[in-house]
Amino acid sequence: MHKDIATPLRTQEILKKYGFSFKKSLGQNFLIDPNILRNIVSYADLTEDSVAIEVGPGIGALTEHLARSAGQVVSFEIDQRLLPVLEDTLSPYDNVKVVHSDILKANVAEELSSEFAKYKDIMVVANLPYYVTTPILLKLLMEKLPIRGMVVMMQKEVADRISANPGTKAYGSLSIAIQYYMKAEVVMTVPKTVFMPQPNVDSAVIRLTRHAEPPVHVIDEEFLFEVSRSSFAQRRKTILNNLQSQLPKGKEKKEKILEALAECGIDPTRRGETLSIIEFGQLADALYPTFRQ
Repeated sequence: MHKDIATPLRTQEILKKYGFSFKKSLGQNFLIDPNILRNIVSYADLTEDSVAIEVGPGIGALTEHLARSAGQVVSFEIDQRLLPVLEDTLSPYDNVKVVHSDILKANVAEELSSEFAKYKDIMVVANLPYYVTTPILLKLLMEKLPIRGMVVMMQKEVADRISANPGTKAYGSLSIAIQYYMKAEVVMTVPKTVFMPQPNVDSAVIRLTRHAEPPVHVIDEEFLFEVSRSSFAQRRKTILNNLQSQLPKGKEKKEKILEALAECGIDPTRRGETLSIIEFGQLADALYPTFRQ
């Protein structure tokens, strides 16, 4: 067994050896607690038949734990300065592929299909850069990649929003976009003290598991998300007011919006945060002929 990368001492040795300095713009915070990494990997239920997709491997702290559990690891790293570091720290593992690329621009499906067709199980496991957590999650979900699920670390506040239930302050269009595809649960909270450098906020690990079927079937997924985003545009406003002000020519189509709300049995004075994902689905379908046809 090789010495873990993720100890304060070893991390400092590696950073010193390469003269590495953290870039605030890339949201670099490296984990220095091997127990937390082991826990993260255990939530992913990886086997030799699994591919783990990682975003932002840093110096390879989580990557090496993934390499010990999965058949293959594909890590996307945007920071060129880390490539020689990773080549060094991950040299004991022959089942890791580091892709020098911005995950938001990468063709993830291509990376997976060409090399990893033989693996039946794909999981995303990552300590996500905080400043782009949401775009990364949405990209991986919207691209319809054959992912079983994700175990990802992020800012605790974002994790709370993703896993929130209707009627709570954290619930919003992000909760709906993610929960449409995946069941979301916060599995652990992580104190800022186990990172180098320490971030200003606490973190949480969220486990997302793909639904066999979406919770509601809709005519147009994009339109469902547009309706939910519109409904939360101003949280204090009623659903009727938000839809009127946000949907194209909404004010002229007030009667149609009222008809759609009535058809779904939704009181127009309710606020967006009280609607379940099923109600949003029904509402999107009822509004669809007016706004999309």
